[in-house]
Amino acid sequence: MLKIAYLASKATLPGSPTRRSDAFEHDRMMDALRAPFADKEMRVVDVDWADPDQDWAAYAAVIIGTTWDYWDHHDQFLGTLQQIESKTRLFNSAALVQWNSHKGYLRSLEQKGARLIPTLWIDQVDPANAAAAFAQLRSDDLVFKRQVGAGADGQYRLTPNSPLPDMPHPMMVQPFLSNIQEEGEYSFIFIDGHFCHALLKTAKTGDYRIQSTYGGQETPIMPDQADLAEAVAVLKTLDETPLYARVDMLRSDDGHLLLMELELIEPYLYPLEGPELGPMMAEAVHRRIAD
Repeated sequence: MLKIAYLASKATLPGSPTRRSDAFEHDRMMDALRAPFADKEMRVVDVDWADPDQDWAAYAAVIIGTTWDYWDHHDQFLGTLQQIESKTRLFNSAALVQWNSHKGYLRSLEQKGARLIPTLWIDQVDPANAAAAFAQLRSDDLVFKRQVGAGADGQYRLTPNSPLPDMPHPMMVQPFLSNIQEEGEYSFIFIDGHFCHALLKTAKTGDYRIQSTYGGQETPIMPDQADLAEAVAVLKTLDETPLYARVDMLRSDDGHLLLMELELIEPYLYPLEGPELGPMMAEAVHRRIAD
């Protein structure tokens, strides 16, 4: 039986003393993958991406999973992926991950036609450029996000009168859009370029963050064909087909969807909302290994 590594982190592996509150999502992914992969004569093993004792050549393939600390060890993470790729198959590829690991990828997608929320890019936030951002974006309600980060870690929603928090990292700044609270954020999951399932993620009352850590909820949906087409169009801008992709989108005032994130590194893929995820992943990995 072929061994497949599912890259995790100390923050998500079972038994870790520093396990994240949302690490149950790691367990759900493993539960979704084990049986379908076993049906294809593959055994999925979850391992810490930063474990120096791993023999990556012992795996027929490596899937980047819940590596939910990579943004604090960015260079080490990318270096490890290059090492893995030199010894076995890596999904998604190191080149694709390197590109996707910095939010600047959104600018290249915008150049290819993706519709984004208006965004400023600030390498070092200070009182002057933070104050100027409100004027430039014509909003009194802004969200500051790390350019390398995920899961709303190090994210701040500020008004012109808010105390300026310490933001030691390069940041991206966007106007807050009320639709995140009024309707929610859409996620479209694709496996090997094929649509798998979709869901609507909503924040708890009084918050705007839709992640489970902050009380967010998920509801499976059958997307409108026009909405799905907009998600597919984002995926088609890529030069290579990723094993997995999650397209996160928010509806604008004109009714069309805006791209929030194209997640190609370590997204949670919501297996409870998409029971076909495991079989589709197993089939895709099996096919790629056989090629």
